[in-house]
Amino acid sequence: MAVTRSGRMFATAFATIVTFAVMPTAMADGTVVEPLAVEEIAPGVFAHHGHEQTPNRANNGDIANIGFVIGTEAVAVIDSGGSPTTGERLRAAIRERTDMPIRFLINTHVHFDHLFGNGAFVEEYPDLVAHARMQGALMSRAEAYLASFENSVGPDEARRVVMLPTDIPVSERATLDLGGRVLEVVAYQTAHTNNDVTVFDSATGTLFAGDLVSLNHIPIVDGSVLGWLEVMDQLATIPAEQVVPGHGPVSAPWPDALEPQRRYLQGIVAEIRALQEANGTIQQAVDDVGRDAATQWLLFDEYHSRNVTAAFAELEWE
Repeated sequence: MAVTRSGRMFATAFATIVTFAVMPTAMADGTVVEPLAVEEIAPGVFAHHGHEQTPNRANNGDIANIGFVIGTEAVAVIDSGGSPTTGERLRAAIRERTDMPIRFLINTHVHFDHLFGNGAFVEEYPDLVAHARMQGALMSRAEAYLASFENSVGPDEARRVVMLPTDIPVSERATLDLGGRVLEVVAYQTAHTNNDVTVFDSATGTLFAGDLVSLNHIPIVDGSVLGWLEVMDQLATIPAEQVVPGHGPVSAPWPDALEPQRRYLQGIVAEIRALQEANGTIQQAVDDVGRDAATQWLLFDEYHSRNVTAAFAELEWE
């Protein structure tokens, strides 16, 4: 599926990338927004390093890697961040670099640290691109996500959250034309979640993987551990040179970046299978499985037991 804006009303802009010094930007209501710090990891490809923490008032939900790609006619945003303020700051960072229209807003999956900044882009009228299953997943979780977000980040931010409908649902793959640069969006089977997509910029060999790839920050199983291992094999075939993981450093060599996560998930599966063969319990799994990886991952204590519980339940049905 190829997607362009031919035949549609859309703001025009001079098709040249202009880079400025990053300075505070004024919103329409006069509010001054400090642009997010972003790194140009390849020509026209920018990424922001989210805090490798759980969401809280201090980090304002800014815990995921997000970014944007500038073509000769338009811009695509890849994830908007974990709060309305983060989205506004990302938009300000874009506007310090180009006046071209933001044509596409891509959400790599349903987790709120990647999409609660979506509302900041409403005035740009982008098409929201996501997995065909993402909107349903978001609607089923919306109330719980907002409650969790209000508790962790605060009611002021929670009141400003906007959840947008998907304009371009991707069930297999889609190509997005930015003018002189085409991005390929690919949808996957259930893995990290049941609605993961990646975004590949072949012009620079840059892969935005969302949380299908995590470095430093422990991977979180919210879908299928077996499906995720299969998807990683598929990802490894993408001819990328670097990857922007959902969490961790904003750029890592490809496909080497897959290996720490692969070892962790394979280790969990192997240990749980052995425990289940010996008629072990899920509590034994939580207590014992994968504990030797504790020093290798940030937020291990927060999420490892959850991963083991999810994997144990899945593997029971093999």
